Amino acid sequence: MTVILLRHGRSTSNTAHTLAGRSEGVDLDAVGREQAQAVVDRIGDLPVKAIVRSPLLRCERTVEPLAAALGIQPIVDERISEVDYGTWTGRKIGELFKEPLWKVVQQQPSAAIFPEGEALAGVQARAVAAVREHDRRLAAEHGSDVLWLACTHGDVIKAVLADALGTHLDSFQRITADPASMSVIRYTETRPFVLHVNHTGNGLTAGLAAKPGPEAGAVPSGDAVVGGSTD
Repeated sequence: MTVILLRHGRSTSNTAHTLAGRSEGVDLDAVGREQAQAVVDRIGDLPVKAIVRSPLLRCERTVEPLAAALGIQPIVDERISEVDYGTWTGRKIGELFKEPLWKVVQQQPSAAIFPEGEALAGVQARAVAAVREHDRRLAAEHGSDVLWLACTHGDVIKAVLADALGTHLDSFQRITADPASMSVIRYTETRPFVLHVNHTGNGLTAGLAAKPGPEAGAVPSGDAVVGGSTD
């Protein structure tokens, strides 16, 4: 089973440099809408059989063009929703740099619990459980390997990738998930294989047709901003 982890397109919160979290009504900006439309061509002829998305508006908008092109009704799953940042929600990133918790988020995210929100360790647990459950369900439904797509958020994608890479959550800030980027994980009976990380190019094809060997994988890169990139 292979999952494409699609981060939502650039949002109005990204350009305002605020931490959107689970704020209602945060939509894509003009660039984000273009990115959402471009997802159709980037997926191309890949046989995507299912789309699962976060309940938040920016993910809904991101998958709309692809869902229409493929004739698929997306499934909404709360477990891949954005991190509940609690009282940090809606605040400027520049202000959050000054909070003592910021250093914990950067240096030991496994210990980070957002005030009146949730722990990053809990985010990883719920998101990984959701991805693996959808994998099992689709395998049972189709009786064979299936390619599917999950549209979610930057920190959620980074947490799932860290699990797939077999690295501690404290290293997840080494992974980048830009707006409208795609990361790809193939789950097998023995282990996950990470085929793409933060793919922002045109066609997403390399490595999706062939089964990966022991050398398969990807090198995470970039530095960290809570909530993913602000670009």
